[in-house]
Amino acid sequence: MKLWGGRFTKETNELVNNFNASISFDQKFYKQDIEGSIAHATMLGKQGIIPESESEQIVEGLKGILADIESGKLEITDEYEDIHTFMEATLIERIGDAGKRLHTGRSRNDQVALDMRLFTRQEVLNTDAELKELMAVILRIMKENTHTFMPGFTHLQKAQPVTVAHHFGAYFEMFKRDRSRLHDIYERMNYCPLGAGALAGTTYPLDRELTASLLGFYGPTLNSMDSVSDRDYLIEFLSALSTIMMHLSRFSEEICIWNSNEYRFIELDDAFSTGSSIMPQKKNPDIAELVRGKTGRVYGALMSLLTTMKGIPLAYNKDMQEDKELSFDAFDTVKGCISLFKGMIDTMKFNNKRMEASAKNGFTNATDAADYLVKKGVPFREAHGIVGQLVLMCIEKNIALDDLSLEEYKAVSPVFDEDIYEAISLQTCVDKRLTLGAPGPEVMNKVIAIYDKYMDEN
Repeated sequence: MKLWGGRFTKETNELVNNFNASISFDQKFYKQDIEGSIAHATMLGKQGIIPESESEQIVEGLKGILADIESGKLEITDEYEDIHTFMEATLIERIGDAGKRLHTGRSRNDQVALDMRLFTRQEVLNTDAELKELMAVILRIMKENTHTFMPGFTHLQKAQPVTVAHHFGAYFEMFKRDRSRLHDIYERMNYCPLGAGALAGTTYPLDRELTASLLGFYGPTLNSMDSVSDRDYLIEFLSALSTIMMHLSRFSEEICIWNSNEYRFIELDDAFSTGSSIMPQKKNPDIAELVRGKTGRVYGALMSLLTTMKGIPLAYNKDMQEDKELSFDAFDTVKGCISLFKGMIDTMKFNNKRMEASAKNGFTNATDAADYLVKKGVPFREAHGIVGQLVLMCIEKNIALDDLSLEEYKAVSPVFDEDIYEAISLQTCVDKRLTLGAPGPEVMNKVIAIYDKYMDEN
């Protein structure tokens, strides 16, 4: 069945039909199509555009179709061009001529614009909920590890000692920004395109404020041409999803590094690891690797839609049908990655002694040794050079700064005294960092309290 065959004198080529059809993927928003149609039919009845009795028939018919699809009694088949055609044909078959009035004052252009917006709006909320659950796991790990030492890195080289709580807090911040972006997208996109018609509205006295209200929008869109051709909200969402995946990918790369034999900072749970078909000793971080790999897949969806939209004149063009398949895939990919990543870090164990030894033996306390000299009156640039000599000495002896004797310290600078060992202990190095945002436990507990409040309020 087609909604548009009146002016045509012969059948469409079968290959063209197949190329043009979208029901194989747009059936995904059958609920949104029914929801939008119920709101439209309700408005038509209240405005007297169609008899209210027929409006009620349409609404009941649509509710019945929804119930039958969800129970499996009714199957969406590919004999129809798209989900809109399927719904209208099924409705007419069930309630007769009243069903033919549903499309009054509506075009497939504003209909599909509405369905995609409704579907995407819900996906924004679903993704936000997944992120919040992930952040709850990160916050739990932070609370349990405010005194778990590990090396902090720059250039993938050990730099200064931090804690697991501080390191994971960086990702909490990233995902907090991601949720803020999702909130912004929701606020911008939550306006209703229904009533825009094909591109220039309609002569029927539609109450667009009513349909917007029935569908949970803040109000109707204000330009009908933009209404049917806008995909900015989808581009924004795919951009936000790409950023989420970038954050997950960075985190995954660290999981892979920490899980390696050279680091052994963590032990992944068996349920979130795989083995090798030939090497019995292997325990691979496949979840982290797949999350890292699927990031490019989500980037691809964003670039595809940007490329599709870049040359489209106003208003609606069939090119826009390409907004769906890759977007649907990206939505599902990101939600799946967040969920699996959450399970992986929720069950992994930290090798506290290994991490502390790595921090201690990586000269992460060298900056604190320089600060010690500065506090004793040595200019920083001189202090930097003195500690550099000490590090070189340690490398030659294959020992840590903590292992140098006081005589060896004094041989490089007489300013050193017994209190140098306390100054460069990991506990002191971390505890004395009291600036907001630093890894010290006193500061970290304040930050955790802020994060607790954020989770309660958001």
